[in-house]
Amino acid sequence: MSVYRIPPGPEIGPPARQLQHARVGLGIPGIRVLRIVRWDGRGWCAQLMSMRTRGVLWFLLIAFGAAWGAIAATRALGVRLDNPLAQLPVAFAPALAAIVVRRFVTREGFGDAGLALRLRPARRYYLLAWLGPIVALAVAAGLATATGRYQPDPGDLPDILPLLVLALLLPPLFWGEEFGWRGYLQQRIGGRPAAAVLVTGVIWGVWHWPLAFAGYTTFDDPVRGLALWTVQTTALGVVLAWLFVRSGSIWVSSLAHAGSNMLVGIGGELLLVERGGLDDDLVTLLALVPVAAAAVVILASRALAPAQLVPAGAGPRVSNGPA
Repeated sequence: MSVYRIPPGPEIGPPARQLQHARVGLGIPGIRVLRIVRWDGRGWCAQLMSMRTRGVLWFLLIAFGAAWGAIAATRALGVRLDNPLAQLPVAFAPALAAIVVRRFVTREGFGDAGLALRLRPARRYYLLAWLGPIVALAVAAGLATATGRYQPDPGDLPDILPLLVLALLLPPLFWGEEFGWRGYLQQRIGGRPAAAVLVTGVIWGVWHWPLAFAGYTTFDDPVRGLALWTVQTTALGVVLAWLFVRSGSIWVSSLAHAGSNMLVGIGGELLLVERGGLDDDLVTLLALVPVAAAAVVILASRALAPAQLVPAGAGPRVSNGPA
């Protein structure tokens, strides 16, 4: 935001009248007056805000307000958030925020939201999104085995395969988050793609924090647990961002998000915690290793090329940068 001096018009009216006058007199596309700061004797000094900044602020207000409000409501009603139905209002809060902002605040439409499936051109990214989480789980299990604290049991495999199938059915549920975080915020929050993705990942992590106190998950040490959770969302956010940007479809990152929750989350809990007897924090760290490694490779290769605006429904155009 910047401060501009607005010369007085034909008559010096109250700030409200000067706001309207400023919108016409400045003639700067995409700029709206936020508030009058002061009169300095030569004109009104007004603080201005770009439509992009305005959209981001409204998005965050709605995404956090709707989700945290829903969490507070469930607590007041005595409902635990390990109930999948109770999670729905929280999960779709980012999508609601993105829809409201795109349609009513900035009125920019949905041209770069990646709504098209793009099944054929993005098929390899769909495959990566689906099978990547099972690879991450296998790496975590391998690391646990290397520590000598876990012994793999081939008999556990039949319990994991249904989660792999379930991941194919759940992207519409995880679209609620992806459409907001990847489809809107990471494309609006900064100039450099890597910085925007990292900042989005941190914000996404903080957005999750109240869930730790509403029955969704628990930590022996809340401070350490929330910090680790935020690192996890930031690393995963890089991978999801790469899948979205490279595929041009928000459905690819939604599939990867579903697979991560099903296989790395539930599958890791089942194999390594319940049957392996490992500590929750240790399992989280082990599962973080392959995701963080992938995130480092993506960042180092500068593969987070920004999505370009294209006609509505076509999704972002994939760049010719490194894959």
